[in-house]
Amino acid sequence: MTTNKKPIYLNKAQQEAMLVSARTEVDIWGRRTGKSHGIIAPRTIRNVQLMRGSTGAFVSSTFKQAHMRTIPAMKQGLKEFGYIENRHYFIGKKPPKKFGFGKPIVEPSNYDNVISWYNGSIQVIISQDVKLGSNSMTLDYVIGDEAKGLDFDKLKDETFPANGGTRRYFADCPYHHGFIFVSDMPVAKSGKWLLNYREKMDPAVIQSIKELMTEWHRLQTLPDSEYKRRCILETEKLLAQLRSVAVYYSECSSFENVDIIGLQYFKTQKRDLPPLVFQTSILCKRIERLKDGFYPSFNEKIHTYIANNNKPLIDNLYTSEEIDYGCRLDGDVNLKAPISGAFDYNANINWLVVGQRDGQKLRVIKSFYVKYTRKLRELVDDFCNYYRYHQTKEFIYYYDNTALGSNYAVSNDDFASVICDQFFKNRWIVTRIHIGNPMKHHEKYSIINDCFRGAKHLLPVLNKENNEALIMSITLAEVAVTSRGFQKYKGGEKLIESEDDPLEFRTDGSDAFDTLLLGNSLFPYSTVGGGIGSAV
Repeated sequence: MTTNKKPIYLNKAQQEAMLVSARTEVDIWGRRTGKSHGIIAPRTIRNVQLMRGSTGAFVSSTFKQAHMRTIPAMKQGLKEFGYIENRHYFIGKKPPKKFGFGKPIVEPSNYDNVISWYNGSIQVIISQDVKLGSNSMTLDYVIGDEAKGLDFDKLKDETFPANGGTRRYFADCPYHHGFIFVSDMPVAKSGKWLLNYREKMDPAVIQSIKELMTEWHRLQTLPDSEYKRRCILETEKLLAQLRSVAVYYSECSSFENVDIIGLQYFKTQKRDLPPLVFQTSILCKRIERLKDGFYPSFNEKIHTYIANNNKPLIDNLYTSEEIDYGCRLDGDVNLKAPISGAFDYNANINWLVVGQRDGQKLRVIKSFYVKYTRKLRELVDDFCNYYRYHQTKEFIYYYDNTALGSNYAVSNDDFASVICDQFFKNRWIVTRIHIGNPMKHHEKYSIINDCFRGAKHLLPVLNKENNEALIMSITLAEVAVTSRGFQKYKGGEKLIESEDDPLEFRTDGSDAFDTLLLGNSLFPYSTVGGGIGSAV
């Protein structure tokens, strides 16, 4: 019998992480650096082999992320190492008896979100948008992809306590109770907890592991003898001790994998990506944010949420067809109620922020923006395409005088006319609500921050996954104190876009948000069913 072997390429960052092989590992790497191929897949194989019958966990912020991105990428990585689905492991079903798989030490009650391996090891797919997703579990290790999007409080309160595991079975394994988190560079405050692990890493421990590995490789070259075997065992014992307490933290840009992905990839990404996304997701640069600003009462933990409707995804979970779900995966949309929205108009970027009223809350369900050659008509088309499954195609258009008598973002007609015309072309009904002159900044500052505090009017809450750029626009909005009170600093809006100052993170998006919130709060739209902007 012959065994076919093929070499597996690992870049320097992957090699170093594998060499150290610490129990606690946090890797902040740019896109296409091989996080799935070089970290998640080999660590999964390692833990499966060294902890036979164990129960690990793949934790994701949402069910959608787990099944549309994390698991497919991991499967491809495992395939590179020779591990094939429905041969070496099964996903979402109990392995057929004919395969002779081992049994896990702790057998799950069902296999819907379980990966089952040939030797009885399993991994549970945990989604944080499922309430108490880690509750009552006993885990032996945790792996988290796209970790910047994870809710650290849920990790701390639910997943980490579950990572106690069956200690009596794996007491000698240095990776028992360990965790691995990989991500590109976090921008939002909610992801900054990952960066704290840099201070938790002890460079002396990491260096000792590297030196012991050098010694281990040297010992392998010696002639076979009892002395060699004894030295190797002693070295491996020391390595296990160090790895069991080691914290390994690394940062690297996508250029680490340039030999595989090529320079053209970087040229394409620099051309196509928003500059700040290129900085964080490709170059892996840290971005500092304002401590205070025009929205001091905005708190990501209080004012953002995740709401997914996973049923369409579950129904098509194992299809290879790429599906554009539109709004069908959003769990916060009332399909029978109108959608209200407000625009911001600019020569280089145009925004649309949309929401629905839910009692005393205004749910900001999504935001859209277009740049440069794409203008207001394209922006309306994007909205209508995304909400093509919406049952009540009625749009409540809040606008002030900036939408009238201006046309620098379009050809001839004013903004409001162009927007309404394009909605009509898409067979949407538009109800126009004119709110007059733009509100003075100091008045806006007071009212909006009262809203965020829940003191009066509507409490705004934003769908986190559907408003990433808007959330950054809000959190980065600066405040200027003048004789007229607090003003939103707008000096950067007309500057040329740069990598350090992308258009979508300037104040334009937050201006559209302001109009939406003020419109719904001060000019509520009445509907018999009590939908968006119902009269209070």
